[in-house]
Amino acid sequence: MEEMQGVEDDNHNCRAEAVNVCSPAQVCVDSDSCSDTCESTSALLLNSTAKFHLNVMTAEEYKTVYWPKLERAIEHLLTQSPMEHISISYEQIYSQVYKCVCQQHSELLYNDLMWKIRSHLEQVSSELQASPAEDLIENFNLALTRYTAALHCIVPVFIYMNKFYIETKLNRDLRDDLMKLFSDHVAEKHVGTLLPLLKKAHSMPFQVKPSTMASVVKGLYALRPDWVPLAPALFSRFIPQIHPPALESQLLYYADQDKKLQLELHQNGFSRYAVCKPPAVSDVKSRG
Repeated sequence: MEEMQGVEDDNHNCRAEAVNVCSPAQVCVDSDSCSDTCESTSALLLNSTAKFHLNVMTAEEYKTVYWPKLERAIEHLLTQSPMEHISISYEQIYSQVYKCVCQQHSELLYNDLMWKIRSHLEQVSSELQASPAEDLIENFNLALTRYTAALHCIVPVFIYMNKFYIETKLNRDLRDDLMKLFSDHVAEKHVGTLLPLLKKAHSMPFQVKPSTMASVVKGLYALRPDWVPLAPALFSRFIPQIHPPALESQLLYYADQDKKLQLELHQNGFSRYAVCKPPAVSDVKSRG
């Protein structure tokens, strides 16, 4: 007789495997010996089967035991500053995620993770909304930096959910989904205010640190490249080759733009043929 017992294969997928046990139809030479052996094997089988069923994670157990632990860990990762270190057992998180996936709770886990991070980002967006205009660029950069740092920890520990549920069933990637959450719930709500502030700050040197300017502009571009037409000159200053290559049909247009630039420079006191000349010998002697 064969009995099914839960095991994991080489790909860490949960599956059932047949286990041979004594059958009543077996022919025994020594009936007493056979009886003892069968009773012993049956007891072992019942014990193993009982343990297997005891290890089955119900949906209720997931909600009351496993998810609360994972939620607390995610909260720590999302709220710690880049320079702060919070003691978290990544091995324990990884193990709990693995168990949830193996026990067929991937969909629950994914939905809870997205809900948790969405709720956090809505709070971040509210805080940015209350931020003074002069601090918005810096605060947005801090929020984006902190979030991407958190993803460097969250995505790896949820690798099994990503591999066996998101990539397989949803045909997506966990990191892409989480970055889209930031784009939808934070960046998109503030880009209309951010871009004018960035353009103004760029025209006034050192009003905002160049590194902060570059970080925010590059971050916005990474989130949504289709925002470039909203401020093409600004994006082109920080992202090389963002504009399409020159077309032969537009050469006359480029030449006309060049003439306008030369005229503006000339009107502002810049000569096209101005060159730097060394001081005259008489000037050097008089200074000496």
